[in-house]
Amino acid sequence: MAESFIRARAPLRLGLGGGGTDTSPYAEQYGGVVINATVDLYAHVTIAPSQSGDVELHLDDRELSWRGPAATPLSLTDEMKLLQGVYNRMCGDFNGGRAMPMAIHVSADVPPGSGLGTSSAMVTALVQAFNELFQARLSAYDVAHLAHEIERVDLKLNGGKQDQYAAAFGGVNFIEFGPGPGVLVNPLRIAPETAAEFEASLVLFFSGVSRESARIIDEQTRNVSGGATASVEAMHQLKAQSFQMKQALLRGRIDEVAAILDEGWAQKKRTASTVTTPELDALYDAAKSAGAMGGKVSGAGGGGFMMFLVDPRKRLRVVRALEAYPGRVFATGLTAGGVMSWRVGEDLRKLASLAA
Repeated sequence: MAESFIRARAPLRLGLGGGGTDTSPYAEQYGGVVINATVDLYAHVTIAPSQSGDVELHLDDRELSWRGPAATPLSLTDEMKLLQGVYNRMCGDFNGGRAMPMAIHVSADVPPGSGLGTSSAMVTALVQAFNELFQARLSAYDVAHLAHEIERVDLKLNGGKQDQYAAAFGGVNFIEFGPGPGVLVNPLRIAPETAAEFEASLVLFFSGVSRESARIIDEQTRNVSGGATASVEAMHQLKAQSFQMKQALLRGRIDEVAAILDEGWAQKKRTASTVTTPELDALYDAAKSAGAMGGKVSGAGGGGFMMFLVDPRKRLRVVRALEAYPGRVFATGLTAGGVMSWRVGEDLRKLASLAA
């Protein structure tokens, strides 16, 4: 009889406006607003019965594996802590704290530390896979909230909230955070021709440098907590630009979207000294010289992906200019779907026994 699996996937996202205002303490004190859009690049998860009777964890794209006796909680290790953290929380909340032998495989379509919310998308996909396993009936809000808690509270990893909600809901979203702990996701009804023009104009370039966003966010947090005037004012400007971005997208003005990205990148660099590097500045200047209308680093900064909007007639010229630098161009488009899970195979008794 064929093997049976639970699969899940969650989309990665482009940050279009307000990035950083979803982090603590800014969001709680002032209220943060971001606009992001998910793309057809994904974090992938498979849960299967364990052949060894242990818990087996595999980061397939990095060719890393871990195995240990089925126990709760699992001890945390540096490279597998996200998988272990989700396992511990989901078994604790939805399986009565009982251990479960299983094999978990995870991979992503882009390198880690890319600035597309890869780690949070992976956690969101893991939560949804367990949601499918336990038939817990968690809503998109529930999945995003739980994924955020696992990362920020259970594992104490610094960062914002937007990535989990983008991965859970999918599409183009205007998301409000606080003041206080509340989150409100507002899907934007972008006209199909606007989405098509955005895709035709988009150049997504991986700089070849993965970065640890927590260090950048740590500096932003210190700046806001310490009342650093320039950093706080930059955050205010980034939030204001989210409202401008919303109107530009709804009106179908991609040229205005590009200009707002450009100004947002200038403000983003004021929030922390490590947001940009000489290499990123060189890439940005090369793209602008070749005809890009605007762009920015996606995510906290320091490396990872840069996104540019260009007149489609000049797209190839910009791509060729970027190809002179280390890294690669990724072909991608927008996607409307958020995290999803499904079951594969007919022998569901094996999967059901995991949750028994």
